[in-house]
Amino acid sequence: MNTVRFGIVGLGNMGRFHADYLLAGRIKGAVLTAVSDAVPASLERFPGLKTFLKAEEMIRSGTIDAIIIATPHYLHTTLGIDALENGLHVLVEKPISVHKADCERLLAAHRKPGQVFAAMFQLRTDARYKKLKQLVSQGELGEIFRLSWIITDWYRTEAYYASGGWRATWKGEGGGALLNQCPHNLDLLQWIGGRPSRVRGFCQLGRYHQIEVEDNVTAYLEYPNGATGVFITSTGEAPGTNRFEICGDRGRLVLENGKISFARNEIPMREFSRTARTGFARPDVWQADIPFDGSGAKHEEITQNFVEAILEGKPLIAPAAEGIYSVELANAILYSSLMDATISLPLDGSAYEKKLNQLIAESRFEKKVVEVQGEDFTRSFHR
Repeated sequence: MNTVRFGIVGLGNMGRFHADYLLAGRIKGAVLTAVSDAVPASLERFPGLKTFLKAEEMIRSGTIDAIIIATPHYLHTTLGIDALENGLHVLVEKPISVHKADCERLLAAHRKPGQVFAAMFQLRTDARYKKLKQLVSQGELGEIFRLSWIITDWYRTEAYYASGGWRATWKGEGGGALLNQCPHNLDLLQWIGGRPSRVRGFCQLGRYHQIEVEDNVTAYLEYPNGATGVFITSTGEAPGTNRFEICGDRGRLVLENGKISFARNEIPMREFSRTARTGFARPDVWQADIPFDGSGAKHEEITQNFVEAILEGKPLIAPAAEGIYSVELANAILYSSLMDATISLPLDGSAYEKKLNQLIAESRFEKKVVEVQGEDFTRSFHR
């Protein structure tokens, strides 16, 4: 194979976005040959491609080698399993599934040798987060003691939530800010700082909007080494904050306003505490702004890497198997809040699935859907 033939299922904002850069030829070794959407009008803007109203037909058509799944969340699992079982390479938008049990079902379908299965976690290509991961992984901070991410600049209006009947419902989306806006951040939190062992979540449902799912969240995290963390997010706060802070034995890293600052202890703080002869002494600190090259955070980089993994066997930046961790953490935070209890990880996926199904069955929420004016949704991407 010299060229990967792509199909895209789901032609909403993200599906059209992927189609545009593929059609523009920005991915080497790839060509878009087919698209699928249940709405006939969505297919009309692709007259030169094979079009399908049913994704199952596109999957079995023989016209594609790989598929990008950009549908509402619940379909990620069923379509992903179908595509994998029919031998396609699969690139799935975030989250890979709505809940952990579905993630496990989806990942279990990935059995064929050489079959590439990736997740669209483009923020792993962002130079800022790559630099943070490098500094932490190389031990520049020493042992990590605390993490804090306040990311409340996801402001959304009522019109946003009214733009689709599936949005912000238990049945249609399976959650709110944690599952829609924050999968990338929850992925990065663990990619950089490691996976927590216990979670206590406090989630407000419909705090700022006429929705039934969470739009305001505070979570407390505990890690195996005793480190602690806080994750705060909201879609109702303006202007909002985006500050990621990591504290370790050798100092503190802060990412805010597109800059990384490093307050570095000349002597590790535990060592200084043991050897200091006065009670109020502090280690000397030098301050530095950490440079990094480029901006990254491009969907195209994940897609190009996906193609190179297929054609050349290159390692994936974001294997789908790692996508379960952000889903599990989102589920655990929400489950903790709903049950008013601290949750140990790994999460019992079947217990959370049972609770989610209960929320769906008991929902009496009536969603109002309105047509909204077209706008550049890419402004919502965190740069």
